[in-house]
Amino acid sequence: MTIAEGTLTDLLTDVRRVASERLAPIAHAGTDGRVNRDLLRALSTEGVLGMLFPGHGTDGAQTTAETICLLREALAYGCVEAEVALAMQGIGGYPVLQSGQRHHLDRWLGPLREGTAVAAFALTEPDAGSGAAALRLEAVADGDGWRLHGTKMWTTNAPDADFYTTFARTTQGAGARGVTAFLVPADSPGLKATSVELFAPHPIGRLDFDSVRVTRADVLGEVDRGFRVAMKTFDLFRPSVGAAAVGMAQAALDAAVRHTSQRQAFGQALGRQQAVAHALSDAATKLEASRLLVRAAAAAHDSGDGRVTAKSAMAKLFATESAQQVIDTAFQFHGASGLRAGHLLEGLYREIRASRIFEGASEIQRDIIARDLYRDTPIGRRAGGTAKAAELSATGAN
Repeated sequence: MTIAEGTLTDLLTDVRRVASERLAPIAHAGTDGRVNRDLLRALSTEGVLGMLFPGHGTDGAQTTAETICLLREALAYGCVEAEVALAMQGIGGYPVLQSGQRHHLDRWLGPLREGTAVAAFALTEPDAGSGAAALRLEAVADGDGWRLHGTKMWTTNAPDADFYTTFARTTQGAGARGVTAFLVPADSPGLKATSVELFAPHPIGRLDFDSVRVTRADVLGEVDRGFRVAMKTFDLFRPSVGAAAVGMAQAALDAAVRHTSQRQAFGQALGRQQAVAHALSDAATKLEASRLLVRAAAAAHDSGDGRVTAKSAMAKLFATESAQQVIDTAFQFHGASGLRAGHLLEGLYREIRASRIFEGASEIQRDIIARDLYRDTPIGRRAGGTAKAAELSATGAN
């Protein structure tokens, strides 16, 4: 492990350094829209995956939301591709770690930690994005198991993953309570995975299931309780979406401060112009508020706070929306230079846009927050209160 043990500040600094000096060159050598296995192995070699999956051997030790937030913020600052790779490995792998059977842990946990196996998370469908109750991938009973029929869309790490954490409907008409989570190996007969080209070059794809066979040995958690599997992972990872946005925004702000301190216009540095200085001051304030919200949400998860879903929604909403504004401001003050292909701001501008959609769009986060506000009122109880908010929170492009 090359990242030094120490304070949380030390961790943030060390991971930033590793990301920019060691991971970025490997990331840049990869292919847009496809899994970079060299990058995943490097994340393991540098000790980052070991912090995400902290156990030894095949024990089920889990990390904290605080650690995930620090890792994603630091990686996003130094190498966004590495942050995306870590997040997708975590989202796909944690359902196995948290809810897998012993043979799942024996088979997959070591390779996940070593970066030699690629995990994926398949929840969203073409017609089911912002509500788990609408999932239609059908699991038809077949002897001691099921046959999966249907399509998943916006699946992380497709088509290059080694297995897909897949959510299918095992009981019709039961809403979120009729969904089961399965571990589906990528080489399963009848499974076809194809790549989807995105605005930001993330490895995302489509899965088509044509009578894919699964059994009880493939179930993660309990039959018809797969929604719980998804929620455990989302509650852990959602604050860190905001953390990644903070990391990207900090990189943009730092670049803007450097640029405006040197760029001369009208006889003085841009940074001496009040309009520029005040805009960057506002950006810095939003960024610091975002960081505090993210860390508060992570602390809420790690302490078992019952309002973690709402607090995570607040952190994701504010941090991602603010980061978009911070990066846009930094872009504006770079002028035409920021428009060059390959410029830091050009890349961050494309990357940040997805964060306002993935793991629940900003509008869904507002719904979750509103339901929490009204949960003890008559309208909140009629709407289903926190249960409905939780159902909404396990959504988005995954």
